[in-house]
Amino acid sequence: MGENVLKVTDANFDSEVAKSSVPVLVDFWAEWCGPCRLMSPILDEIAPAYKGKVKIGKLNVDENQEAPTKFGVMNIPTMIFFKNGKETERIVGAMSKGDLQKKIDKALAG
Repeated sequence: MGENVLKVTDANFDSEVAKSSVPVLVDFWAEWCGPCRLMSPILDEIAPAYKGKVKIGKLNVDENQEAPTKFGVMNIPTMIFFKNGKETERIVGAMSKGDLQKKIDKALAG
């Protein structure tokens, strides 16, 4: 996980995501998930460009089961965009860096 990507857990979900003053993109992932491993370097790469505008975090679903259950995460990778603690966008599956940036930019504008 890159230095600009936040490690999100069930324990810090409330403070880092629900009460965040900036929007947060949370990647629900697992070590054994191939598509998740494809997304990890993309998230590390784009995180610095969104610093101050969007927090990018990763939540390991094997180690943290409360948040994925609460938000009905059935497939991984699932990336959920939160504004003011509320889900505003959901992205399921792997995608290119460009497509992910377009989705983030759209969610920010919306």
